[in-house]
Order: sequence, then structure tokens, then C-alpha cells
Amino acid sequence: MPKPKQRTPALAEQVLAAAQGILARDGVAALTARGLAAEAGTSPAAVYELFGDKAGVVRALFFAGFTQLGEALAPAADADADADPLERLVALAQAYRRFVVERPALAAVMFSRPFASFDPAPQEEAAGAAVRERIVAAVRHAVAAGRLQGDPTDLAHAFVALVHGLAAAESARRLGGSAAAIERRWDVSVRGLLRGFAPRVAEPA
Repeated sequence: MPKPKQRTPALAEQVLAAAQGILARDGVAALTARGLAAEAGTSPAAVYELFGDKAGVVRALFFAGFTQLGEALAPAADADADADPLERLVALAQAYRRFVVERPALAAVMFSRPFASFDPAPQEEAAGAAVRERIVAAVRHAVAAGRLQGDPTDLAHAFVALVHGLAAAESARRLGGSAAAIERRWDVSVRGLLRGFAPRVAEPA
């Protein structure tokens, strides 16, 4: 009888969880098929059968990361329609922040491409489309409500650039030496950006 395949969804999840653990604890260089198999409690052959090679593992991490980011943003993005549109964006910023700060190694795979062997193809580049659309939709809602002014896609790009930069700085411990300072800089930055995009009040004639 042919040997049963080791490729199962449960084992794939187990291997990806192990890969995230290795990245967080030991960094990029430690992610090898042998080390990953040992961490996941399986064999290198099973890792190769599941993902093909190391680049396949990284590709799967890339997709998993955007799935997890989308799930992290969902509560704020899908808030009640009557919620304050600007507070929804502040909540989105905080959800994005928590994801990057709590998963710096996974965020590096998603955004800074630390693996020379992984050059994202269009399919991988499209993985973040659902995340981007959630953010653009929240910005579009704020524009439609008259709380922001401008092209929603342009505003969303500026919003994500600010939030991601702040999260990266916090993750690298470059945003302040105390929790109070870090919170203050988040608040002044995000709310300042939103105030800057608020509709202009016409000057009296």
C-alpha cells in the first residue's frame, strides 16, 4: 500500500505556529526545515511535503499574517454603523498597533521581506487587499459622514503609513521610555492626522 500522505490542515497549522514561535524567539536565521520540524514535533519530510521548501513556509506565513491582521481589525472595522467614524479609525489604529507590536517577527515577514528567498508574486501581494479594503471602507465612511475630507484611498494610505510607522517604532523601542509617553505619542499622532483631514470651516466673509 502507498504510504499515507502527511499533509493535513492540522499539521500545516501546527508547523506555521512553530515557525512563528521560532521567528519570535530566535530570528530569521533559525528558520530551517530541520529546526521547524523539531519545533512542530514532526519530520523534515513532512515539512517539505506540506510546503515544498523554506520559501513555501514563508509564503504560507505571509498569507497567515494577513489573515490574522484582518481578524484583528474586524471588531473595529465592523463596528456599529452609528459609532463615531473617527473613533472607529482610532480603534482600527490601536488594533493594527497591537498586531505589529505583539507579532514583530510575523510583521517583518509581511512588510519588510527579511527572507531573500521569498519574492512575493502578485498572488502574495494581493493577500493584503482585504485588509486594505477594511481600512479604506472605514475612511470612506468617515468622509461620507462629513468627518473627513478628501479621496478615501489617499487618506487611507496616509493613515496606514502613520500607524505602521508608529507601530514599528514602538516595536523597536524607539517611541518613548515610558508607557505614558508612548500612549501620548500615539494619541497626538493619530488624532492630529484625523484633525488635519477634517473639512475646512469657511472663513466669514
